[in-house]
Amino acid sequence: MNTTRRRTRGTMAAVLVAGAALALAACGGSSSSTSPSASSAAGLKILIGSSGDTETTAVKDAVQAWSTTSGVAAQVVVASDLSQELSQGFASGQPADVFYTGADSFAGYAKNGSLLAYGDKLSTKDDFYPSLVEQFSYDGQFYCAPKDFSTLALVINTDDWAAAGLTEADIPTTWDQLAAVAAKLTTDGRTGLVFGGEYARLGAFMAQAGGGLISADGSKATADAAANVTALDYVKTQLTAGSFAYASTVGAGWGGEAFGKNLAAMTIEGNWITGGLSADYPDVKYTVVELPAGPAGKGTLQFTNCWGIAADSAQQDSAISLVEYLTSTDQQLAFSKAFGVMPSVESAAAGYKQQFPALSAFVDSATFAQNVVNVPGASDVISDFNSQLEGLATGDPAAILGSVQTNLKDVIDNQ
Repeated sequence: MNTTRRRTRGTMAAVLVAGAALALAACGGSSSSTSPSASSAAGLKILIGSSGDTETTAVKDAVQAWSTTSGVAAQVVVASDLSQELSQGFASGQPADVFYTGADSFAGYAKNGSLLAYGDKLSTKDDFYPSLVEQFSYDGQFYCAPKDFSTLALVINTDDWAAAGLTEADIPTTWDQLAAVAAKLTTDGRTGLVFGGEYARLGAFMAQAGGGLISADGSKATADAAANVTALDYVKTQLTAGSFAYASTVGAGWGGEAFGKNLAAMTIEGNWITGGLSADYPDVKYTVVELPAGPAGKGTLQFTNCWGIAADSAQQDSAISLVEYLTSTDQQLAFSKAFGVMPSVESAAAGYKQQFPALSAFVDSATFAQNVVNVPGASDVISDFNSQLEGLATGDPAAILGSVQTNLKDVIDNQ
């Protein structure tokens, strides 16, 4: 499963750390080593953080197809540590031409001038989901093409569901209904709903309550808003009741593991869970539905990354041409078929749902998905928030959010 999108701690490493160490070989079959800043004669350098051989092969095949048609040499390199190698490339003035860029690091790279703002040059710019364009815009400029994305949805163990006497009519569409079915599904050794105890999961409840950590334009911290308190109060109540639990408290590294081991009858995860279940827990039967609506309506979080192009690249036109090819409808659907990612263009939605009808809830949730915080310097604030959320069951939601508000306001005010 591709992407540097934000996942639970147990899966983030699997996304960012994959493949071989960074070894850039010159194009044209030479075995000699070269740096990402090699002359344009060596062709485009594409640096990715791959989840494994399937993703690597799919990206390499797509780049080769474009290279054959365009006549421009290009080479895909798999980073062993994408963030570190990107930072080293930028610092040296010798970055790869094209590279995966996570939503959580994008704004920092845009702010310091590392990225080319090429989004508005794309002929397909209006086909990307508007919220994804927003995620990769900085100072009013659309910087880079979203390469794929995922939303959070509710994953239900259908055997547990049936055993509890529940039917399709009982699929929860509200918070009250979610609490009721979670309680009914909770038994000795199994909790009704289990998810990661962090902002990247609890933030979905905040969105459903009408809240979020920052304002829509990213100019103000809104962590202490009443809606966010409502959301954390709701989660705390269910944690205390025992019908909700964090993955860490049931002996699992993330929601997918808890679900696969039947420590949870339901979990909240992105579409990457499908790969994990098929690989590690192939006998588990499940269905995926949209997350229930909260007091303010439907809401979820989305995770994405983009095809960054280096501001220092000497081959910007070729790089843009490559990105247009990689983000085309047909190519994104090919990536979906190869390694399960969700296309970032609206024109591919119907094709994706035709390929994966059981996963339609993930792509349908794009219409009400909220971006995660990507303010430069906010990563430490989110880390602290996650630490505080670990104690939510016995903590004070208003106090936790008040602390986040102070810290996040400081970050935004010092931009």
